[in-house]
Amino acid sequence: MSKCDTYYLTTPIYYVNDVPHIGHAYTTIIADTIARYARLKGIDTFFLTGTDEHGQKIEEAAKKRGKTPKEYADEISAKFKALWDEFEICYDKFIRTTDPEHIKGVQKAFLTMYENGDIYKDYYEGHYCVGCESFVAPSQLVNDELCPDCGRPTRIIKEESYFFRLSKYQDKILEWLKTKKPILPEAKANEIIRFVEDGLKDLSITRTSFEWGIKLPKEINDPKHVVYVWLDALFNYLTALGYGSEDETLLKKYWPAKLHIVGKDILKFHAVYWPAFLMSIGFELPKVIAAHGWWTRDGEKMSKSKGNVINPKEVADAYGIENFRYFMLREVPFGADGDFSEKALIDRINNDLGNDLGNLLNRIIGMAYKYFDGKITSKNVEKYYPNELNEARDIVKDLEKTYLWKMQIHKFLEELWKVLSIGNKAIDTYKPWELMKNSEEEKAAALLGLIANLLALVAVNLHAVMPKTTGKIAKALGFEINKDTFAAIMDGKLLNDFVIEKIPPLFPKIEKPLMKKVEVKENKPVNLITIDEFFKTELKIGKILVAEEIKKSKKLLRLEVDLGEEKPRQIIAGIKEYYKPEELIDTYVCVVSNLKPAKLMGMMSEGMLLGAKDENGFSLIRPEKPKKTGTPIK
Repeated sequence: MSKCDTYYLTTPIYYVNDVPHIGHAYTTIIADTIARYARLKGIDTFFLTGTDEHGQKIEEAAKKRGKTPKEYADEISAKFKALWDEFEICYDKFIRTTDPEHIKGVQKAFLTMYENGDIYKDYYEGHYCVGCESFVAPSQLVNDELCPDCGRPTRIIKEESYFFRLSKYQDKILEWLKTKKPILPEAKANEIIRFVEDGLKDLSITRTSFEWGIKLPKEINDPKHVVYVWLDALFNYLTALGYGSEDETLLKKYWPAKLHIVGKDILKFHAVYWPAFLMSIGFELPKVIAAHGWWTRDGEKMSKSKGNVINPKEVADAYGIENFRYFMLREVPFGADGDFSEKALIDRINNDLGNDLGNLLNRIIGMAYKYFDGKITSKNVEKYYPNELNEARDIVKDLEKTYLWKMQIHKFLEELWKVLSIGNKAIDTYKPWELMKNSEEEKAAALLGLIANLLALVAVNLHAVMPKTTGKIAKALGFEINKDTFAAIMDGKLLNDFVIEKIPPLFPKIEKPLMKKVEVKENKPVNLITIDEFFKTELKIGKILVAEEIKKSKKLLRLEVDLGEEKPRQIIAGIKEYYKPEELIDTYVCVVSNLKPAKLMGMMSEGMLLGAKDENGFSLIRPEKPKKTGTPIK
């Protein structure tokens, strides 16, 4: 990447249904690091973040709190902005989808797609997930009603809608995905390619069942419709640069985006819907869409009911924002799920930062004043220690190209730490105290010069991750980190001779956890029933006599089950993904036998099998030993 390039990168705009959590902080810290590094290289960079504020979920959340949607959105959006400002996130623009300029841009895009023949009116009938603000195809439903992404029940809606011809762009999107390879990490790209290859259906892009959204352009003259939240949200990447306004200077300068950073749960919207929208309005597609994983806490999924949701401000207040930044970026490979453990955070601070980095700086400060009145010289570094110097230079030479721009920031930091190892090993190997004892002062002075230059090499590369910390290191070493010193040090220039400045230890050892202990809340029992109510349910042992696939269904099997009655019961069961029909014949199962019959796929189902599902899959609940069919379960 040359210095004359521009670099436009974005976070998702965060949905204002709740306050910022550790996942939001992780995304934003990654983007902030990339932006800072690009600027340090002298690249003209524009960094966008913001909030997504329309949709049914916001309308309902506001109503519960007795607020208007705008009042509620104002409140939560302000919390995001305040946190990023407190974390000193170096964004260039904080966009809100309630901004008038954004609304105008979305309406322009909608009208352009409409005039290009890519939008038409029809009726939508099917499953809709309010939590994800997305429609779910029947084939994707879990247990015929649950959203595959969040697991919550979907709603069946039927309403007039405008549709976008997503199917029209299937082949072009596939070609882009396969030839340009824009998705990181690669495993996520393969998932998206398979999704597109399965076939894209036209996308419903308006709603009439709620009002909190962007109205259609006045030229279309259909005021009861509002724009589907994902079409609204995705266009923030263009409207932030002036799309739809009279001044599109920034748009011409920075588009296409070099990097969209997203969570893995919204990759489909960015890697399928967004490129199709851009193709429709004639815009170049983004260069990279990078999807990161989710965070758990101490191995458990975070939830409000457990009381273990991580507030990033609490972590930063306890351990320092820069220590927190380092941990988040170093702990987990990009794309993988991560686990936040306070013990792991403390270990990173004490070992990586304290022992490796901080201790090396402390050692050089101590020796510089003990032997040379604080004076450091680079005069004879290459004469006495060329191997160590060249090894360190080789490590950092292709570091950004190999790892940083490919979003392998954990590996970038891991490799950078090898430079610190070279420094610590050099002290232990050459023993400056013995060099001084043997009157080899010139060699000892050169050793301290080597260590100073290794620390400078680490500091300029670590600056994007820990700007204030590395600023203190640079001050102690007599230089300032900016694009000129970055370029000089990366080109192999050694520090000028200087008097080292004493500074307090950067990473005092942490002896015990500093955050409040998480008290897991016990879930109060809900939906309690009496013993009499329980016995209204009739559970019986049944034997499966017939098991057949239902050809039009991906999930259902047709079973005939003997319950000791005059004839077998027909039961339609959603277990096709877990059992082959031949595996079920002549096996025993537990059946709810007094369930009201219901039609599924046009066939009557006269009962329900009992089963259990967790992260390891689904299993039928069966008797330990064969029992007489029709035996009651008590």
